[in-house]
Amino acid sequence: MKADGHIHSPYCPHGSNDPFVSYIEWGIDHGLEEMTFTEHAPLPRHFTDPTPLQDSAMKPEDLQPYIKELQALKKEYRSAINIHIGLEFDFIEGYENETKEWMDEIGPYLDDSILSVHFLKNSDRYYCMDYSEEYFRTMIGEFGSVDNIYNCYYQTVSKSLLADLGAYKPARVGHITLSHKFQLVYPPRQSFRQQELELIRLAKKMNFSLDYNGAGSMKPFCQETYPPQPLAEEALRLGVPLIYGSDAHCAADLGQGYSELAERSQLSKPTDLWIKE
Repeated sequence: MKADGHIHSPYCPHGSNDPFVSYIEWGIDHGLEEMTFTEHAPLPRHFTDPTPLQDSAMKPEDLQPYIKELQALKKEYRSAINIHIGLEFDFIEGYENETKEWMDEIGPYLDDSILSVHFLKNSDRYYCMDYSEEYFRTMIGEFGSVDNIYNCYYQTVSKSLLADLGAYKPARVGHITLSHKFQLVYPPRQSFRQQELELIRLAKKMNFSLDYNGAGSMKPFCQETYPPQPLAEEALRLGVPLIYGSDAHCAADLGQGYSELAERSQLSKPTDLWIKE
């Protein structure tokens, strides 16, 4: 089924004001059968967003308007495309209980969701690892090395997969190699392939699917998908489902990275990359 499983919206504080219909009409014009809007869920109530503009996630007061608007659009476009209401939840170490409370409250209204790691804990401070190249450089000083950031990221993703977040815990892990976002300017000294393979195996064990995210291939300091092709192939070999996501933050980003997936894929046909089961 041709689908995009990771799309943001006008409710994203660091995105665009493109209306939902701009995304939906693009999807219809390009033959999508399904699209899932996965706006950044509100952060835990007692967590302070460490980014300079504190614009990482949707405001709590916008949650109900977001859901209601999508509910209306689902009905309006039901004969043309299947629209799913979703959210991208952040796993933040130390805030598992508050995150579970959000999931319990919001979960009944959702069709789909993603569990992602953006925030890393170092001592008593939190950092948003993908905010910007300059911010990442600051993190290197705080963590001591690029390798320490990678280690912390993969350890945190592992914790997210194992965490007890209740009945509405997402079954898909977002951009599992987000640590690679600035790899061409800040490369790690060591290889993290073993840790990445272990995460793929853990995802299999915990019955997670993977967000096969095309956005990384468009990032100037990354230039590869999340996960990159060798890891994607290993996931398929193990039977871990891959669900394509553009991670679009404006309508023009829809479909981003898909040509990269298709060109590099060793699958039998490129359209397999869109499959959502």
